[in-house]
Amino acid sequence: MKNHFTRLFDYDKYTNEVITKLILDGNNVEKPTQLMAHLLAAQQIWYNRCNNLPASTSPLWPDWKAETFAQTVQQNYEAWSKFIAGLNEADFKREIHYQNSKGDMFNGKLIDILTHVINHGTHHRAQIGQHLKLAGLESLPVLDYIGFVRNLPNS
Repeated sequence: MKNHFTRLFDYDKYTNEVITKLILDGNNVEKPTQLMAHLLAAQQIWYNRCNNLPASTSPLWPDWKAETFAQTVQQNYEAWSKFIAGLNEADFKREIHYQNSKGDMFNGKLIDILTHVINHGTHHRAQIGQHLKLAGLESLPVLDYIGFVRNLPNS
């Protein structure tokens, strides 16, 4: 499991970097910027929940500037990578108790939360891609997971 999620977070970082560059290079990118800020803030919120840390003070839909994304992508990646590296196989079945943004209490297995974090990012990057295309971007790079792994050495 550890290797699986390490690779998924490598993929997440790579695609977040590509999307950040497209946002910075684009015109009329208000909605893509909002979506990317949300994606990155949600990663931080889930990280805090998984580590039993106090809730993030950042809103779920922050008003962050695109120029801050590269640094935030790197910080999120480093935090998640270190967290995953410290896990053992049994940890993936551990229950995480958390409160959502509405104050409702939930429990979830760590493996499901990690899967959600990755899928959440994929979902919003797809939305960002659509908005960038509508704003005039002629074509999007391949951001599918399989495209990422095809370019890995020894994949």
